[in-house]
Amino acid sequence: MIDVVVVSRNNEAQDICSFELARVDGQALPAFSAGAHIDVYLPDGVVRQYSLCNHPEERHRYLIGVLNDPASRGGSRCLHEHIQKGAHLQISEPRNLFPLAHEARRSLLFAGGIGITPILCMAERLAHVGADFELHYCARASERAAFVQRLKDSSFAERVFLHFDEQPHTAMNTAQVLAAPDANVHLYVCGPGGFMQHVLDSARAQGWQEECLHREYFAAAPLDSSLDAGFSVKLASSGQVFDVPADRSVVQVLESHGIEIAVSCEQGICGTCLTRVLEGIPEHRDLFLTEQEQALNDQFTPCCSRAKTPLLVLDL
Repeated sequence: MIDVVVVSRNNEAQDICSFELARVDGQALPAFSAGAHIDVYLPDGVVRQYSLCNHPEERHRYLIGVLNDPASRGGSRCLHEHIQKGAHLQISEPRNLFPLAHEARRSLLFAGGIGITPILCMAERLAHVGADFELHYCARASERAAFVQRLKDSSFAERVFLHFDEQPHTAMNTAQVLAAPDANVHLYVCGPGGFMQHVLDSARAQGWQEECLHREYFAAAPLDSSLDAGFSVKLASSGQVFDVPADRSVVQVLESHGIEIAVSCEQGICGTCLTRVLEGIPEHRDLFLTEQEQALNDQFTPCCSRAKTPLLVLDL
């Protein structure tokens, strides 16, 4: 845990604020790489993940951009309504679940709305090392697009393409942008689920290989849980068996018995709670594992995933 102070807070776009964080003791912050995020521990007990969007060479500050989402589960609302300049917070060290493939000959970056935060950091890193890339930023309206002036003032402004729904002439021709798949060209996308699915499906339709497609979700789509059934989990270390009812997660059941698993997003996005499965078949509901990794059925996210078999034996 790192104690930080909010050095500044700025309105970056409609419903989007940036928060600049520095260590309370004035020391350098841990180094991070493009695509990394931090956990922010909020006063109401909520923990949320936010991508770092300042230049990855900086150690004196972290910068996060936060959308005040109407569907907020408490994190973004708390930051927007209660966290001002001078506030003290606790954060984790950076973790990177969305890293750049530095061996790529060329990179295509796609951001939708608040998804610009990790993508912006990636663009600055790629420009810093002289790599070949282009960035496509899509938003419903120009006033909802954050950090646009920073992009326009950047050394790579000629590689940035802005696409706003309110300006039909700027519409992105996704198929054309993705028309030349190459094993040495990598794609990165972040933003709303529908936007990401459109980009990824378009890439697959053009013949892109899965290993060249990289994505990071900010939130999981709502799932229909009306048909959920109960199942059991067994801890390999002790032999204890616990029933998981339809309306509770594995994490919740284990916590009620004093067995804690590190969790963060609670939506299967961040991978913090990833747990090995020794027997049984999980019902994967996460967005962290790739389809190939899910098919192995040797690990799952107990914060949201369930079971296809009556029993899962966990490496706990």
